Amino acid sequence: MNEPVNSVLDQWTSSLTEVFQSMADQKPEVKWQLAPAPATEPEQIWWAQPFPVAPDVAVWVAAPRTTWEHAGAITLKAAGLEKFEIAEARNTYLEILGQSLSALARSIGAALGREVTCAPGVERPPLPVPETGAAVSLSFGSSVMHSLWIGLSPKLVAMLRQPHSDSAIDQQEFATLEQRPAVTPPFRTDPPTMDLLLDVELPVSISFGKTALPMKDVLKLTTGSIVELNRGVNEPVEVLVNHYLIARGEVVVVEGNYGVRIQQIVSRQDRLRSIR
Repeated sequence: MNEPVNSVLDQWTSSLTEVFQSMADQKPEVKWQLAPAPATEPEQIWWAQPFPVAPDVAVWVAAPRTTWEHAGAITLKAAGLEKFEIAEARNTYLEILGQSLSALARSIGAALGREVTCAPGVERPPLPVPETGAAVSLSFGSSVMHSLWIGLSPKLVAMLRQPHSDSAIDQQEFATLEQRPAVTPPFRTDPPTMDLLLDVELPVSISFGKTALPMKDVLKLTTGSIVELNRGVNEPVEVLVNHYLIARGEVVVVEGNYGVRIQQIVSRQDRLRSIR
């Protein structure tokens, strides 16, 4: 594979790390290397993801049960669900995969110099199996290692290698592709796991500021002591949801109770930096 293909795989594995960090509160070490497609295993999930920039532009991702079950379990537990059905873990893995494939579409678009989105995908293995593929390892700590495999269709590889070549699409063939029956994308599988998570209660807290004190000063604290914080009186306070920074705002009084008027929703990068 050449540099554009390597770059797309690098960006996809990086986005996979970010998805796990934002959804499961864990940051696995993700690496990839060239490898042929894995042997078929019981309860293995094959996901076929087409990209509607030309016919036969797609990737396939294979995950053994140990991988998708662990991915779904840690995400559901991070959301506060200690007990769940195996189908919920499966659907949650597909949601994680769906988010990472959306990022992959953007990476492909950047390489091709055009907008690329995800078309509806489907669970099925590739026929034939693409020659260009990579084994992806996910390390959750020192003792937990899981794997995925991603394969790129020959048409996608050719487009990445020659992104500026004449790649006119056969309109009749592409129209036939668009008329194929739509299937449910990974983040809309039934039962939708997000509908289950929407009823989960999360703690919301307001941070007026922080400081650090030597132990000797902490021991001197008494009633009436004043602790100076690192935020000015005119600076916005932070809104934390489940200890993660979500927004900033100003303190208001509503019918005798304190409240916060939201002034800014923090960016995704700020949310990721706030994860402990």
